[in-house]
Amino acid sequence: MSQVEESIEVHVPVRIAYNQWTQFETFPEFMDGVERIEQRTATLTHWVTNVHGVKREFDAEITEQIPDERVAWTTVDGESRQAGVVTFHHLGENRTKVMLQMDFAPEGPAETVGDKLGFVQRQAKGDLERFKKFIESRGSETGAWRGEV
Repeated sequence: MSQVEESIEVHVPVRIAYNQWTQFETFPEFMDGVERIEQRTATLTHWVTNVHGVKREFDAEITEQIPDERVAWTTVDGESRQAGVVTFHHLGENRTKVMLQMDFAPEGPAETVGDKLGFVQRQAKGDLERFKKFIESRGSETGAWRGEV
């Protein structure tokens, strides 16, 4: 298993950053390589990704969700094995630290080499930077799910 840890400070309140992160179907707007996400149940999402011509589909289950604090997931079906957590840290009235931690299993020689070269780390960093631009430019979330898992 490989690991990625990245964080970014966004200039919105924790509640807004967290609420936006619960809107999984908007992820393709700021996550490179994510073509589509379908929210199938309160805790199950279906992902379609295409990274450098490698198309994958998998299901991910939300294993823990605490409003304004964390969203954790693990894949349960499909071609990708990963688990992770995104945490939200209050830094001030309009400042939030968003921290991503992810464990994943590269598949095959190309993914293993890409992982060794830091591709996944850069991808995560870029996704967080695009999330920052997305949420700060809007100033508000596109929706929210405040339930606990």
